[in-house]
Amino acid sequence: MNSTDVYLSPISQLLDNAVFAWGLVACGLAQVSKLFVELIQHRRFRLAVLFETGGMPSSHSALVTGTAAGIGWQLGFNDPEFALAAAVAFVVMYDASGIRRASGLIAARINLLPKEVLLEHFDSPLKENLGHSRLEVFVGSLLGPAIALPGIEFIGSPLQIVRHISGATFG
Repeated sequence: MNSTDVYLSPISQLLDNAVFAWGLVACGLAQVSKLFVELIQHRRFRLAVLFETGGMPSSHSALVTGTAAGIGWQLGFNDPEFALAAAVAFVVMYDASGIRRASGLIAARINLLPKEVLLEHFDSPLKENLGHSRLEVFVGSLLGPAIALPGIEFIGSPLQIVRHISGATFG
């Protein structure tokens, strides 16, 4: 935070956070790319993939690795805040490819029960696509920094973009 940041409103400070913004952009682009993966793999266009968990690539992995890389880029990769962001990223990715994936596999087995038995205990079949394969997590983890770092370095925060376009200053 530089000396002019203390004069920005909380909303302006959030809009001036390039790391957060580009982490979200990486997440969003990873999620949108699932439309193209669906089109290539299954030869169908399904908007529902934008709102589903799982699939190629992992948007959660893109979010946490893009954000962690941005923190390292801005503060230094030896900064404790980068270490915390990297640790959180590893936990999220481990969870996505481990625990959440295992939960999905268990749900798939439960869904094999006869329908009358299944509906005795659940309102509908269980959601099976909860997590990610290691490849989906890996691709998402590469996508995050590949999107976030150039965005942070060459484009900046949403507030910086608006300032550049309008030539205005906000506070």
